[in-house]
Formats: sequence, structure tokens, C-alpha cells
Amino acid sequence: MNDYKERQENEIFTKVLKAGRRTYFFDVRETKAGDYYLTITESKKHFSENGEPSYEKHKIYLYKEDFKSFEEMFRESTDFIITQKGEDVISERHEKDFKTKSFTIESDDEL
Repeated sequence: MNDYKERQENEIFTKVLKAGRRTYFFDVRETKAGDYYLTITESKKHFSENGEPSYEKHKIYLYKEDFKSFEEMFRESTDFIITQKGEDVISERHEKDFKTKSFTIESDDEL
């Protein structure tokens, strides 16, 4: 059986979260023994110098015996971030020309 067909046959449930240039896939899959596990895949879209898109993927396999601990640590970590930094996203800091934009904005305000 080819790899694509095997992947399709063991996928039970899928949810997709699109978040800007990133997409997250939550896939419930079935083991050969008939049990279920979760894969979480982060896919980032990049463009080469000639403008062609490519995707960088990172995958986590999460099994039932780890769900409770994973959920607790995930919640603890996200609560910490929200408590420390709030819910506002400071996306401008991730832009390549953030310093230039900040300077330009400050210069415009002085006018």
C-alpha cells in the first residue's frame, strides 16, 4: 500500500486552524492495533527568491496516556503567558522592518 493511501485510511478525524502564514492540523489517527492517537502538525508557508511557495512542517504525536499531562502543562503554560503579557498580540515586533516602521511612525508624529 502506498504511503498516501495508508495515511488517508488511518485518519479518523481532522480539524484545521488557519493562522496567518501558519496552519495547524489536528488529526486523529488509528494505530495498527486499532487504538487512536493525535497528531498536531504546524505548517508554515515560505516563498523562495523566485516566488515559489514551499512549506515547512513540524509534527507532534500525542498518545492517550499523555493527554492529561499534556493538557495540564499546555493550560499552565498558556495561562502563564496570558497572565504575564495579556491577550493583546504585538505582531509588529515580528515584522522584519519593525525598527524602521517604529522610527517612521515616531518621525511622522513629530511633524
